This record gives sequence, C-alpha cells and structure tokens, in this order.
Amino acid sequence: MIKSMTGFGRAEVLQNDRKFTVEMKAVNHRYFDVSIKMPKKLSFFESSIRAVLKEYMQRGKVDVFITYEDFTEGNAALKYNEKLAQEYLSYYRKLAEDLQLRDDITASMIGRCPEVFTMEEQTIDEKELWMILEKALRGACEQFVAIRVREGEALRSDLYDKLDGMLVDVEAVEKRFPEIMTAYREKLTAKVRELLGDTQVEEGRIASEVILYADKICTDEETVRLRSHIESMRKELAAGGSIGRKLDFIAQEMNREANTILSKANDLETSNYAINLKTEIEKVREQIQNIE
Repeated sequence: MIKSMTGFGRAEVLQNDRKFTVEMKAVNHRYFDVSIKMPKKLSFFESSIRAVLKEYMQRGKVDVFITYEDFTEGNAALKYNEKLAQEYLSYYRKLAEDLQLRDDITASMIGRCPEVFTMEEQTIDEKELWMILEKALRGACEQFVAIRVREGEALRSDLYDKLDGMLVDVEAVEKRFPEIMTAYREKLTAKVRELLGDTQVEEGRIASEVILYADKICTDEETVRLRSHIESMRKELAAGGSIGRKLDFIAQEMNREANTILSKANDLETSNYAINLKTEIEKVREQIQNIE
C-alpha cells in the first residue's frame, strides 16, 4: 500500500479518572517534521511520543495536539509554610513597633500573605500516565494512517491512469517516426528530380541524406527509456511503501526524455505528442508530492 502525506487523526481515552485527547494533522514535506503541543507537565514524554510517531509515518509535516484532564480526587494538596508565616508575623510586629501602631495582627491576615498557603499537585505516576497517553496516541495514529492509506489508494489509481495516457503518446511518437521518414524521402526525391530534370536520381545519395536526417530526429532511445521509466513507476506503485522520493526521481528522468523528444521534433504532430507527455509528467510529479 502507499500513503498520502496529508491526513488527520483523533483519539480520546478516559481511564482511571484521567483523560487524554490526541489530535494530529499532516501536510506535505520532504522530511519527517513533527511539532508537539501539550501541557508543560507532560514534556518529559516528548521523546517517547516521537518514537511512537515514527512507527506510523516516515515523511510529512505533522502537528500533534495533546490535552490532559485529571478528575482524580486529592490530586492536589494544600501546603502550609509555617516558617514563612513566622517571618510575616515578625515583620508585622516590627512594623507596628517602629511606627507605634496598634498591633492588630490576625491569623487570617497572615494566611492571606503570598506563599503562606500553596497548592501542590501530588506526585504523578509516570508509568500509569504514559500507559493512558500511549493508548490515545496510538489510537490517533491508527486513524491518521487509515486516512493516509485511503487517500494513497486514490493517488495510485490516478497515477496509473496518467501512466496509461503517457503510453498512448509514446506509441504515437513511435508510430509517427517512420511516417515522417517516408514523407521526407518522397519530398527529397521529388525535389532532386525537379532540380535535375530527367536525369536519373542517385538512390544511394538519397538514402544517405535520409539516414542523416533520421539520425537527427530519431527518438527511439528516448521512447524506449520512457517506456522503461513508466514500467518502473508502475512496479513501485504496485510494491507500495514509502516510495515518494523514488517516484519523484523517476518522474524527473521521464521529463528529461520528453524534453529531448520535443527538441528533436521536426514535425507538428510529434511536437504535440511531446508537449502532451510533458504536461502529463508534470501532473504526475504534482501528485507524487502527496505520496509518503
């Protein structure tokens, strides 16, 4: 199977009063580029997250969004900083003494001072947390890959159709060449007879000129290589896997052969076939950019 580089995946897992939601989306990219957005408290899982992602994808710019909700009771505890409260009390009393004010300090006043009471989260069980997160992550990845595969199959079908169309143009170029040579020979013979009158035309000289002309416009090598490239691309598409870069290289070689055919063309029909080939090859290259 082949995969598109665009896709979307989402999964949500609620377990042990903890909920993870993972969403991911991807667009085309030459390499594997991942951006992960998640709560800071989960940052120590980043390398593990990247390792899991690499199991499911090789290319593409992937954005991953992770949200975490904790519904457990007692997941945070109130902490009383007695030492800091004593310092506040000491300074308040000194302030009252220095300014000759009434000492009306109360416990509630001290309690409202910064950092006297703080909320502290309980220690997180990393192993349990990762087990839940990984489940959500893999769920999103599986949906993500399923969409990529579905789009990849559509791309493969479209590329097969385009390759079939290219073969039609290659066959037309091959068929047109002997017709061009026959017409050229007839035109050359008629021209020589016109110039020489009734003088006998030297067939050997005519043949030599035809051979020289044929050597200039012959595209046999190019059409043979084009056929080979088309067949190679069909085989790669059938084999599947991460083939985007290889297909792009084959398409570049196809374009090289089509350019040569166009440069050799000394005939309007052949030129049109070569232009059609270049147009289809460009369409193929555009589609290949979507393949992983």
